[in-house]
Amino acid sequence: MVIKNVGATDSGLRALLGVVLLGISASLNDRPLLALGSGLIALVLIGTALFRVCPVYTLLGIDSCPRDPEPHGS
Repeated sequence: MVIKNVGATDSGLRALLGVVLLGISASLNDRPLLALGSGLIALVLIGTALFRVCPVYTLLGIDSCPRDPEPHGS
């Protein structure tokens, strides 16, 4: 089971930036390598936003998901 490590705000920002980069990629007709690079980065950002799992966050130990606090014994 994969543990989600991308929070809602982080996911929204990734999706927004991914869509913007896709638009930039589509408009770069005269520079195909730059268009390809920005398109690939956009797809990675949208994928991590959609699945809410970031491999780089896993490697660095970062987690932007809010976790429920440990319940205290009554």
